[in-house]
Amino acid sequence: MGHGRCTFREIDLTRALRAAKKAGADVARAEVSRDGKIVLVLKNDVEARSINERNEWDEINGTD
Repeated sequence: MGHGRCTFREIDLTRALRAAKKAGADVARAEVSRDGKIVLVLKNDVEARSINERNEWDEINGTD
């Protein structure tokens, strides 16, 4: 039984990584879904998210 048509091409990932590097982004990991969607997770993305996102537990845990 086949898995269907392959939507991922290695050159697409290579181009995405090359573009991220050219833009000065530091890629932590790349994710490719079954439908061919490429997601690049940046190393500094986690730091930026933790600074900007707040929730009700921040005050309870004393990280306010």
